[in-house]
Amino acid sequence: MRRTAILLSVLLLISIPALAQKSARFDPDGSFWIIGDHGDGFSDFGGINLNAKRLRRLPSAGVQLVNGKTFRFKTLNVKRENFTFTTVSINGISYSFSGRFLMGGVFAATDLSDERPVLEGVLRKHQAGKKVAESRLKFMYFGGT
Repeated sequence: MRRTAILLSVLLLISIPALAQKSARFDPDGSFWIIGDHGDGFSDFGGINLNAKRLRRLPSAGVQLVNGKTFRFKTLNVKRENFTFTTVSINGISYSFSGRFLMGGVFAATDLSDERPVLEGVLRKHQAGKKVAESRLKFMYFGGT
C-alpha cells in the first residue's frame, strides 16, 4: 500500500510539469524578418506580419514587401510545429510558406535577440500560379514599438 502511494506521488510530480508545458500560452504576434541571405527571388521581401489582435503598433497581417505592398493571407495556420500560409494574388504574384516556430511562449513578452532565429521554413513565390522562387530561410522576431 505504501509503495503504491509513493509511486502515485512520484507519477503526479512528474506529470505536473508536463501538463504545465502543454497548457503554456503560445502567441507569436509580431513581424518576422529574414536573417541573412534572402535567397534568389526574394530581394523585395520585407517580412511576415502576424497581427491576430489587430494592434495598431503592428503592421496589417500578411506578407509585406520592402516597398510597403502587403499581400494579405488567403489561408493561415499558426501552430508552433506547423506554421503555413498562402497569400492572395496581386498582379499574378502570391506567396506561400511552410515551416515551424523554434520556440514557444508569448513572443512580445520575451526579450528576443535580433540575431536569434525563432522561425524557419520554406518560402515560395508564385507567378500566375507557378512557383518562380523557393528558399529555406530563418527569421527573427520584431514585436513592434
